[in-house]
Amino acid sequence: MKPWLIWIIVAFVMLVAEIFTPGFLLACLGLGCLASGIFALLGAGLSVQVIVFITATLVVFFGIRPFILKRFYKAAEGVRTNVDALVGRQGMVIEPIDTVKGAGRVVVAGENWRGATEDNSLIPADTRIVVARVEGTKLIIKPLSSTEEE
Repeated sequence: MKPWLIWIIVAFVMLVAEIFTPGFLLACLGLGCLASGIFALLGAGLSVQVIVFITATLVVFFGIRPFILKRFYKAAEGVRTNVDALVGRQGMVIEPIDTVKGAGRVVVAGENWRGATEDNSLIPADTRIVVARVEGTKLIIKPLSSTEEE
């Protein structure tokens, strides 16, 4: 089989495989293979083909890939998931919060969490709260003022 045909087939396989993977990495390799295939078709030797492959792949990876990722992968930015989604959510104190003693429980989004305050203040049970941040398995909370309530 001719070397240019091998490069073109590998390029085609890489570009098709890119459809099933995120990140535009296989497409970079596929475009490098395509460039090498063109040089092989023009009669370049194996060492030139390898140099063209490496150069083209690096140019695409560092030159075009950042633009593609910035342009087409914006949807995931700003989407909070898992515990990060709890920040800003409201909840209820079910066991009085005493940060100094390490006591207190809150319910946020239907789940029971350890609670603490930033300023070590006491918060009685049945107080509405808002989550300021998450530290491990503990929610750092603050009481909800009457103007913040929904």
